[in-house]
Amino acid sequence: MARNQAAKRGRRMSCILVIDDDEAIRHLYSEVLEREGYEVHTAEDGAVGIRLFEEHFFDLVVTDIVMPEKEGLETIQALLRMRPGLKILAVSGGGVGNPFCYLAIAKQFGAASALVKPVPIEDLRAEVRRLLATT
Repeated sequence: MARNQAAKRGRRMSCILVIDDDEAIRHLYSEVLEREGYEVHTAEDGAVGIRLFEEHFFDLVVTDIVMPEKEGLETIQALLRMRPGLKILAVSGGGVGNPFCYLAIAKQFGAASALVKPVPIEDLRAEVRRLLATT
């Protein structure tokens, strides 16, 4: 449905990669963003996310910070090495430490923006719109 809406408007649909180890969060973010008209792909950790990133073009990556395999800070660094200037939205609920600390480090590593979990849906929509408008 979203693909048809973008085609009717005569523009390319923005493509977003959501990386989060929480299946419910991946599903929620995907559903919300698809309703906004975006094409969304998901990955359960940074390693899978990086493989998807190598196979597809993404306009924006939304990534959790605390994950198994390859965590978010490593993922941000790897993605930005592959494509400097990529828009990345980091999200974190904290894990062992303070989510504000993780998110501050994510921004130092190159994330364009950061939101604390649980992310209010309207905040997610607004931040994704804002980041894609500057692409």
